[in-house]
Amino acid sequence: MQFDQDKRGFSFSKEGPLDMRMDTSETVTAKKVVNSWTERELGELFRDVGEEPKWRQAAKAIVRARSKKAIETTTDLAQIVTEAVGGHRKRLHPATLVFQALRICVNRELESMQQGIQKALRFLTSGGRIGVISFHSLEDRIVKTIFKEAAKPLKKFPGKEQLLELLTKKPLTCSMKEQRRNPRARSAKMRFAQKI
Repeated sequence: MQFDQDKRGFSFSKEGPLDMRMDTSETVTAKKVVNSWTERELGELFRDVGEEPKWRQAAKAIVRARSKKAIETTTDLAQIVTEAVGGHRKRLHPATLVFQALRICVNRELESMQQGIQKALRFLTSGGRIGVISFHSLEDRIVKTIFKEAAKPLKKFPGKEQLLELLTKKPLTCSMKEQRRNPRARSAKMRFAQKI
C-alpha cells in the first residue's frame, strides 16, 4: 500500500519526496543515500542489489546531478537515471532497478528477510509448514539457501535428521491470468517447506 502513496516516495511514476522508508521512524531515506553516498558506493549498490547492468552510468549521473543541486524528488531521480541508462527496456522502466536497489537498502530488506525466515523456522513445530513469497532474485536466493541448508542432514550430529523437507523444488509462480489482473505478481516466487 505504501507504494501507491506519492508522499512515501517509492514510485518513479508519481512525484513525491525521495523517501522510500516502510517505517517512517527510521532515519535513513533514499534522499540521504542518493545525496551523500560516494559514486563507488552507489555503483556497488545498483550493481549488487539492483542488478542494474548500467550501474556505473547511473551512479556517475547521480553524482554529477547532485553537484549542481540536491536530488529531492522521485521524478528528479527517475529522469536522471533514465537519461543515464537509456530508453525503456522490454518490460521495465529504465529507473526500476535503481529504485529497487534504493528501497531494499533503505529498508534493509534482505537482512530482515533472512532474520525473519530463520526466526520463523525456530517457532515452527513438527509438521508445520512455511511458505515464503519473494519478489526479487536476491530475495529468492536467500529463501532457497536457507531452506536448502535446513533440509540437509546435520553432519555434526550423526543420526540427526534434517530440519526441513522441501515441498517445492522449484518456486511457484503466478499464471498469465493473475499477471494481467495483478501486474505486481509477475515477479513473485513462492517456496514451501515443512518441518520434520
